[in-house]
Amino acid sequence: MTWIITAERPDTPDATKLRRDYYDEVASRYWDRPATEREIDEGLTDDGTELLVAPTGAFVVGRWEGKPSACAGLIVVDPELAELTRVFVRPQVRGTGGGGLVLKAIEDAARAYGIRRIQLDTRNDLVEARGLYLKHGYREAPAHNARQYAEHWYTKDLTGH
Repeated sequence: MTWIITAERPDTPDATKLRRDYYDEVASRYWDRPATEREIDEGLTDDGTELLVAPTGAFVVGRWEGKPSACAGLIVVDPELAELTRVFVRPQVRGTGGGGLVLKAIEDAARAYGIRRIQLDTRNDLVEARGLYLKHGYREAPAHNARQYAEHWYTKDLTGH
C-alpha cells in the first residue's frame, strides 16, 4: 500500500471531487450538520481555485492504492511568501502518511518558485490539520489575516534554518 503524489490542475475530475469533499467536511464540521450540495457549490464559487496553477500557485493530488485520497494547494503571495490551502486527507486514510507527503510536494513546489516561507490559517475544530502542521515543522504564529474562519495561524521557513 503506497501513496503516489502528483501535481495536477485543480479542475480535473479527481481534484474537483477532492476539493468538494474538503469543503463538505469543513463546512459540515463548522455547522455541526451535513452540508448540502447547494452549500458546497456556493462555498466553491469564486474560491480562488484559478490561483492554484502556475505561475500563481500549485495543486497536488495524493492517490492511495490508486484512489484520489488527499490534496493540497499553494498560492503565491509575493516572491518569498506563499499560502498553504485546501489541505485534505480522506478520513479513512488518515494516519497513513498522505498528509505529510502532500505537504512535502507543496513545499517542493514552493521552493521551485523561490518561496522562502509558507503561511496558513485554520480553525479550532480542525484538530487533525493542526496536528499535521505541527508534526511537519509548521509553527503557530501571530495572526496574519482577519478572515472569518481563521482561528490559528502557522508559518514554516523553507530555507532550512
